[in-house]
Amino acid sequence: MTKERSRWIALVFISAAISLVIIDGTIVNTIFPSVINALSLDSTEVQWVQESYVLVFAALLLVWGSIADRFGRKRLLMIGIAIFVVASVWAGLSEDASSMILARVLQGFGGSMVLPTTLSLVNATFQGKERGIAFAVWGATIGGMVAVGPVLGGWLATDFGADGWRLAFNINLPLGLIVMAGLWWWAKESKQEQRVPGVDLVGALLSVVMFATLVFGLIEGRVYGWWEASTKNQFTLGSFSWPTDGLSIIPVSLAISVVGFVLFVLWERARAKANKAVLLDLDLFKVGSFRNGSIAALIISMGEFGILFAIPLWLQNVLLLTPIESGMVLLWLAGGAFLASGVTGGLSGKVSPKVLVQGGVALELIGAIGIALFANTEAGMWSIAPFLFLYGIGVGMATAQLTGVIMVDVPMDKIGQASGSQSTVRQVGSALGIAVLGTMLFTGVQSSLETRIGNQVTDEVQSAKIVELVVDSAGGVIPGLTDLLQSPATGAPLSPEVAKQITEDAGQAFTDGAKSSAWAAAAFLLLGLISTFNIGSAKAKTPAKTGAKE
Repeated sequence: MTKERSRWIALVFISAAISLVIIDGTIVNTIFPSVINALSLDSTEVQWVQESYVLVFAALLLVWGSIADRFGRKRLLMIGIAIFVVASVWAGLSEDASSMILARVLQGFGGSMVLPTTLSLVNATFQGKERGIAFAVWGATIGGMVAVGPVLGGWLATDFGADGWRLAFNINLPLGLIVMAGLWWWAKESKQEQRVPGVDLVGALLSVVMFATLVFGLIEGRVYGWWEASTKNQFTLGSFSWPTDGLSIIPVSLAISVVGFVLFVLWERARAKANKAVLLDLDLFKVGSFRNGSIAALIISMGEFGILFAIPLWLQNVLLLTPIESGMVLLWLAGGAFLASGVTGGLSGKVSPKVLVQGGVALELIGAIGIALFANTEAGMWSIAPFLFLYGIGVGMATAQLTGVIMVDVPMDKIGQASGSQSTVRQVGSALGIAVLGTMLFTGVQSSLETRIGNQVTDEVQSAKIVELVVDSAGGVIPGLTDLLQSPATGAPLSPEVAKQITEDAGQAFTDGAKSSAWAAAAFLLLGLISTFNIGSAKAKTPAKTGAKE
């Protein structure tokens, strides 16, 4: 078989590897209600099942991107898939929240090895125009798999009984083995000869602390209090408990993140000056296309995928769709992403990548605004399906092209660090987006429901308990709320008429929360669109400057 053909077959398995990771980042969206019921999760645990994966994933991308350069990208990719598969089986066997969250942490650990190494392998394997096509395939895979995950999860959760959601994790075992076999046979090892020996362990630790405390603060702000400590919820880790009076742990966590960032920058600069190995070469940010593209990617990612946290919960808990029906609604997004990926691949070299990125983000923005304006319980899924399609087209247009824009001028000897950095930026943006949009969802639900049921339930304690029940179950209680309210579970039993009205109010409140989440996504996407006017390659303007080897 020719060398050229083997490269493209290797790309198939590299793309399959990234598919495993991306699908698992989104597959939990449509199986959440099933997982919530099986493991009795509250709303914070629901977020952490998602965020624990994203948090660890984002925190370690820089570490593995740098290590892969030194010890072999293919080798680290294979190790990452193996860890990811083991963790997936663990998640599928989980019987409680703690076990599930720990399994998701390990999944994030393995997955964080996969993303930057796949991008580095693509960058090292392909040259010239082929690299642009390979980037398009890699990016299209990410864009499409973001939507395929919920569809697959919905099918497994619907057609395979109460424990069907477990298959959503366990299916990674056979798929992972196939991918590893393909990579072992077709992909060639790639690493960069390092002139400076050693590994920047302190830099790695500082980066983990920096990202972990940042995302924790954003996720848990509504639970533990943004400034003053909550008297209702106490932060506990092992035998340590944070006081419920005085300053909350949240501003402390965010302050640690800021300090970690400052120390990280100072440490990396000091090591570079001493000619020692660094986790991230800060000179990369002197490359205009890399710097400006990374800023745009951060902002865009905050709005791009966070919206997928709220929609499946709304579809199942308010519109009462089954998981597979919910997944089929999200197939509109997948269809748009795949359609756009094919079209933009054909436009490669004919239309500026910058223009494609801007057009994609603009369509995502229109889609998010449409969902925020028109989502309602009367029209049901059809109120958002067309906007999901537009949103998907935008994702398909923007994802791969933005990667190419970021990486185009990066020197070849720094592609691992650059891959890890741009992947980290996107994943941190995704984590922040899910944290912020998740907070907007539950805060919006709480505020709306308190207002709606205020005149129907005069007992403030009972009213607060109903609101807490809806919020803490992430809306999962809504389908059975009418019967629950007629029992003593929330206080004095309510009449069938009042119970039915409060259930309707709960559905409307959850709709209001989902719309608030969509508006927040639109705000981030608007800022992201504005930031794209600064991106582009310096090579087009100043041909004398050198960039990545072609």
